[in-house]
Amino acid sequence: MMRKLMTTTTEKEAVDKLREAAKFILKQEVNNLQLVPSAALKLLRLTQDSNTQLSDLAKIIETEPALAAKVLRNVNSAAYCLPHKIASIKRAVNFLGFSAVRRSALDLLFYNKLINHQLKREFNLLFFWQHCLFVAALSKRIADVLKHPEPDLVYTAGLLHDIGKIVLETASRLTYSDFLQSIKPQYQITPENEQRFFGLTHSQIGYLFCLEWQLPNAITAVVYYHHDSFNIAEQYQGFRLETAIVAFADYVAWMQGIGSVMEFCHPALDKNVHEMIEVDKLDLADLLQKVDQDMQLTQEFYGIQFPSPAQLRASLVKTSLNLTRLNPDVENAASPLTPAFSGKLIIPHRGLYPKDFVPKTLEAIQQEYNYNRVILLQINPQDRSFFAAFSWPEMLLPELKVFNIKIDKITGSLLQCLRKKTGMLIKSELKIYQSFFDLLGCKEFIAVPVIQEGKLMGLIYADNYHSNTPLYEYQAKEIMPLADELGLALHKAKQFRVEKHKAQLDPLTQLYNKGKIQEYLTGLFNQPEVYRHEMAIGFIDIDRFKRLNDNCGHQAGDDALKLIAETIKSLTRPSDFVGRYGGEEFIFVLCKAGEKGALQYAERIRKEIERQGELIKPRFKNQTITASIGLALYHPAYSHFNEMIEAADQAMYLAKELGRNRVVMAPEKPKNPLKQSC
Repeated sequence: MMRKLMTTTTEKEAVDKLREAAKFILKQEVNNLQLVPSAALKLLRLTQDSNTQLSDLAKIIETEPALAAKVLRNVNSAAYCLPHKIASIKRAVNFLGFSAVRRSALDLLFYNKLINHQLKREFNLLFFWQHCLFVAALSKRIADVLKHPEPDLVYTAGLLHDIGKIVLETASRLTYSDFLQSIKPQYQITPENEQRFFGLTHSQIGYLFCLEWQLPNAITAVVYYHHDSFNIAEQYQGFRLETAIVAFADYVAWMQGIGSVMEFCHPALDKNVHEMIEVDKLDLADLLQKVDQDMQLTQEFYGIQFPSPAQLRASLVKTSLNLTRLNPDVENAASPLTPAFSGKLIIPHRGLYPKDFVPKTLEAIQQEYNYNRVILLQINPQDRSFFAAFSWPEMLLPELKVFNIKIDKITGSLLQCLRKKTGMLIKSELKIYQSFFDLLGCKEFIAVPVIQEGKLMGLIYADNYHSNTPLYEYQAKEIMPLADELGLALHKAKQFRVEKHKAQLDPLTQLYNKGKIQEYLTGLFNQPEVYRHEMAIGFIDIDRFKRLNDNCGHQAGDDALKLIAETIKSLTRPSDFVGRYGGEEFIFVLCKAGEKGALQYAERIRKEIERQGELIKPRFKNQTITASIGLALYHPAYSHFNEMIEAADQAMYLAKELGRNRVVMAPEKPKNPLKQSC
């Protein structure tokens, strides 16, 4: 993505690369697209001019008849009960105020140019517009509370934060409606999915247009980083607060069903936002009530209906905020100084596999202090709970399901132990914790956090549940250096797993590479034959791929390969295996599929590639993307997996000869005719 590019190249080079990517998707060059009315751009640029006067605003409004009429109709409405009608734009602006008129003018200009008179599509522009208005209104209200020096600027940033989606919908060969259609029914609207479909994200294209329109840097920063405020680039560091405000307002809108699309997608909120604007101190009920009042002024014109009472919505938002925090006190607190290593314990953890070194570490602790049991609790990221990953004695592990402890339920001394990242002796002195200790079957225990790079990786737990021998605070302090070493060892083991996995992946498609394919099939063919019963290998080749490369360039070819890879992955079961064999060729291995199951799976792949190819062909100079697939079913006559691959490959070539975009099954025996599925 663009922010990663900026770390290794100059800003100009990064923008040039982004422009190059935009050429493949936009109908015209960026500088030739007149998406935003000139009057709106002039209004936006007034923000940057400290010498702006009311007369400057009046002049701009006078050049837009529809806008001038709206301003005059507004000032002369019953809401103001004026004794005499105002006919002068200058007087109207003076009466209504610079800020209010400028906001209303921007709303109307963007609405008339981009939203009104649009045909009904998958991407509902009117629904999108109410999202933008809500985010803008809430952003300004938060800016007011935080005493931001330019709340109007924050309003405009909120209004334009998703401008990239409008650009893609109205000026792209592939529209945002096409994108939404392609991700049905899951509706996973993520930057990663946008990148795969368009070749860039709505934030990136919005950023490019902000630069072209020479919008204020604060607005540009918000457009580009409102989904990733934590990684904001150095040149936009001064606008982290504005970005956080709009990111939070966007989150609140989604949580209330006022997202930029009509389908609900679970929103995400950077932890960084909590730190920037102290969300807990905001009176959400009051803010949302005021936003409702703001929106009443535009509701009649736009025909927007807003849901539910403010207090109900505030409760919903607060609940969701608690889910996004993921216990930041545990993960982000500064690490304290640890006591000097006592010298009693030998550091036994060596190697790259936790199953080798963790039990030895727990055994060393158990032998030193004669604990009845020592357990390493690790974190399950799915439900944010501790679970017993290793124990000493090892025979205890099957009995330790009781140690599934929700992190957000932890209180008292154990919570302090995690927050302070220090070893502690935890006692059952308070009756309110008695049920917890009854569950563990003990009266006290030692708890020592396992930390690496400031993050909690696990917890060493020790008790004397059987002997009831007393425990001592100093023991926890002496174990801490060992826990630090264990954290480092676990971190290195994780890095090793990641690097090993990377070495098995094709860097372009992130599917397994040829080496891993061969390793996997070697393992299958080394097992007893029963494991290969009803196994199938499929060989996929992209049709006319060389022509696509020649006509559209190698970057377009790479993009097509990534899209095909994602399609294959999306239709693959966990028990199946897929990889890139080389060039435009892919392989899948199905276990226990049988002939019927293999044909059905291959057909689903072929049809989905055809569907996606039809959707995105404007991106590739209208060249259709399809695939030919050859299948081979396991037979005892195959003594090596290469023979099966060869059979599937030959079937794929026959699919090409028969007209491409089809599935052909290799004969179970050489004398049988090839079967095809059209």
